[in-house]
Parts: sequence; structure tokens; C-alpha cells
Amino acid sequence: DYSHVIVAIGIVPNTEAIGLEALGVETERGQIVVDGFGRTNVEGIYAIGDVTGAPWLAHKASHEGVVCIEKIAGENPHPFETWNIPGCTYSRPQVASVGLTEAKAKEVGHEVKAFKFPFIGNGKAIALGEADGFVKTVFDATTGALLGAHMVGAEVTELIQGYVVARQLETTEAELMETVFAHPTLSEMMHESVLGAYGRAIHF
Repeated sequence: DYSHVIVAIGIVPNTEAIGLEALGVETERGQIVVDGFGRTNVEGIYAIGDVTGAPWLAHKASHEGVVCIEKIAGENPHPFETWNIPGCTYSRPQVASVGLTEAKAKEVGHEVKAFKFPFIGNGKAIALGEADGFVKTVFDATTGALLGAHMVGAEVTELIQGYVVARQLETTEAELMETVFAHPTLSEMMHESVLGAYGRAIHF
């Protein structure tokens, strides 16, 4: 039973009355407009983090900061992009995702292959007493590109990084299916979800 529920929707940038208008810094709905290196439209003024818009995540801001400082220092960093940033919710159960959902992938024109593998099909999850949850993967049916991955359950905020790396390296379903996952581990569910998307799941 619960006596109170908190509903928190949306984030508003804290950029008012800090002199941006006087300097001519471009904003959009309160967010500072920057390029892939944190540069604003005003020479010598940079911005990173929540004030530059979604996703509002600490790890996004941290990486933005690295790219920005390397650019200022005269290095040649890659421009920052948001297409492959994992989202993690540290609740119970945990929630983690990266990339497109199945519905969004279809909406933008992909033919997809997808599969949701349940925690109950994983020996390590059962042994831990954490048999509730799932791992879902979404692939482009034509190219085999991993479009997205979505998880609910124990330690999924740790597991999601495997799919983030796979997407960064432009790994296909074939390479993921050929990868050996240690047993017994929760990560085996990641493998099973990939196999399942192509009708080859072993334990479910």
C-alpha cells in the first residue's frame, strides 16, 4: 500500500537571467543551442549538459564535456551524437534501453525482427531469485542492424552497455549470434533475445 505518489514530468532548463540574451547566445525553448562540440553561435562560448537539451543524463553530460574540452584544446574529437546513449532507471525492477522501440522503428519505415526473452528462461536469474523481467531486441529485417534494445529486470542497467557497444560498432545480428556468452550469466539473455528475433532461441 502507498499513501503518496509523486509525478515528475519534464525538465525546464535553468538558463534564465544569466546573461545569455545580452551575449546573443541562441536558445530554443530555454535550451542553449550547440553543435556537436558544444559550441554556441557566439565565438568562445560553449555549453554542455542539461542546458543543451535531452537526454538529461549524467553520462551524456560527462561525454559532452570530454568532447568539448578536447575541441577547445585543439584536439580532433568526434562530434557528439545522441543516437546511442543508454537510458537507465535505477528502480526495482531496473529499466534500461537504447535506440528505437519496435513501434518507433516501424513508424520510421523499418521492417523489423524483434524478440522478448523472459528472465524466467535464464538459470542465473532463477538462482538469484530474480525471475521477473525481459530482454528485448529490435533489428532491421533487411540489414540486420541492431535498432534498439529494451530491458526490465535485475541488473539490466549493467547489461545494456553490451548492446550500446554493439550498436557503436555497427554489429549485425549474425555477429551477435556467433558471439559466445559465458554460462551461467544474466548476459545469456542478451544472446537468447538476438537468437529469438530470428527464430533460433534455445531456452524459450
